[in-house]
Amino acid sequence: MRKSFYTWLMTQRNPKSQEPAALLADLAFNDSTFPKHTDNFEEVSRYLEDYASFSFNLGDFDKIWEDYLAH
Repeated sequence: MRKSFYTWLMTQRNPKSQEPAALLADLAFNDSTFPKHTDNFEEVSRYLEDYASFSFNLGDFDKIWEDYLAH
């Protein structure tokens, strides 16, 4: 079974980086309602679009998701 997107995303954390994956990782880390246990694209994407307490470029999210799938 694939690890959750959140678990993988936390490996991308780097507060000194301006890379989109690092930025999303920091935002997700600080968001207590981010869906932490899923590997479902639609669930995470819908959360980012409709429920996240922060704004994030969804085009960048699509690229980050592709990286997640490649690992």
